Amino acid sequence: MKSTEIIINKSRFIAYGYELETLNDVKKILSDLRHEHKKATHICYAYVYSRECVSEKCSDDGEPNKTAGYPIMNVIKKKGLNNILVAVVRYFGGIKLGAGGLTRAYTKACASLLNDE
Repeated sequence: MKSTEIIINKSRFIAYGYELETLNDVKKILSDLRHEHKKATHICYAYVYSRECVSEKCSDDGEPNKTAGYPIMNVIKKKGLNNILVAVVRYFGGIKLGAGGLTRAYTKACASLLNDE
């Protein structure tokens, strides 16, 4: 697991990356993140898995439709990565970012994490 943090308009975005051994890892990792970040506003994620089966999923976790999980998934796919989960934890800073701002923020958080590899 690796992580990186960015701050945009007082909101904290903490991106975590995990290599997936099995598809069951996703549920455990997300549960652990929700336990660790109880006061987080959102925990959005995307994963691509292709070992026993091919599976991919993304979640906006309450953010406006396609402003969080979908941008994370786009970064993963552009990098050509498999068997990876990227989750971005958001702590709301009091300033609304709008749909475009959210999309840019989640994209930047994921790209920042994956560019450090």
